[in-house]
Amino acid sequence: MALRTPLCNRLGIDVPIVLAPMGGAIGPATAAAVAEAGGLGMLGLSWTSLDGMRADLRATKALTDRPVGVNLVLDTDQSERLAVALDEDVRIVSFFWGDPAPYVSACHRRGALVLHTVASAAEARRSVAAGVDVIVAQGWEAGGHVWGQVATLALVPRVVDAASAAPVIAAGGIADGRGLAAVLALGAQAAWIGTAFLVAEESLAHPRYRERLIAADETETVHTELFDIGWPRAPHRALRNATVAAWEAAGRPDPGQRPGEGDVVGQRGDGSSVLRYDFDSPSFDMTGDLDAMCLYAGQGVGLITKVVPARVIMARMLAQAEATLAKLGPT
Repeated sequence: MALRTPLCNRLGIDVPIVLAPMGGAIGPATAAAVAEAGGLGMLGLSWTSLDGMRADLRATKALTDRPVGVNLVLDTDQSERLAVALDEDVRIVSFFWGDPAPYVSACHRRGALVLHTVASAAEARRSVAAGVDVIVAQGWEAGGHVWGQVATLALVPRVVDAASAAPVIAAGGIADGRGLAAVLALGAQAAWIGTAFLVAEESLAHPRYRERLIAADETETVHTELFDIGWPRAPHRALRNATVAAWEAAGRPDPGQRPGEGDVVGQRGDGSSVLRYDFDSPSFDMTGDLDAMCLYAGQGVGLITKVVPARVIMARMLAQAEATLAKLGPT
């Protein structure tokens, strides 16, 4: 059984797997590896400088000529970054955390498809009315920043029905082939996968971060707004760690009164400081108390077992999905 959906044809990919755009943890090598293996590579460039965007997009192009998209968070105006992406011939743009309507026509004029992440059927209908081409339904189980509060199993069929003719990609808690098979059965045409790719060899995640992910089980994440320096009032899901435990023990105080606030817990590769409660996760070039930093992870984290290339993650996922769906066929 070959897993290929109509959305694969529309996106120009071979298999229904989309790399979640996980900011500093995903770079050109990761996006290109997923693209080369037949999926859709994505780059999260919402806080990247314009020159940095151009460098990342050109580095990715040097590694693959297959489809790679750009994700932009709409918590701030993204007109300049969108212009850079389109000038660099990006033809798949996804938006998150805001209203995509002001950006859709600019994308369509340049021949780009527009994806938008939603957390409800009502939001899906509004997005389709605004001209969005593909809807991403993000369940509450997702790692990183989480837009809504409805679980993937309940959300995806509602969004599929609401989106009408617009195809849907399912996100949240999908970390193996059984999850991929499940969301396809719910009507989605692809899976948006993040946490599983943090342990890809091509990931920019720090080795200690990967160790924590591999050791974690499904009960070890927390949905919180705690790691807010850089992006306030933005709910997210991450692994429990000493920073979370100290805050909870102190009675969950508000920003400005939290234990260790202002502490420098590490340094980035450029020499800048990482503060406790910073929203950055540990990348390969960071040093310091990595375990105290924000360790984004979805509830599918317990299914992650080892560091392997992205193509191996995808091959195993596809084989398991095919086997799962075959078992559900006529007997």
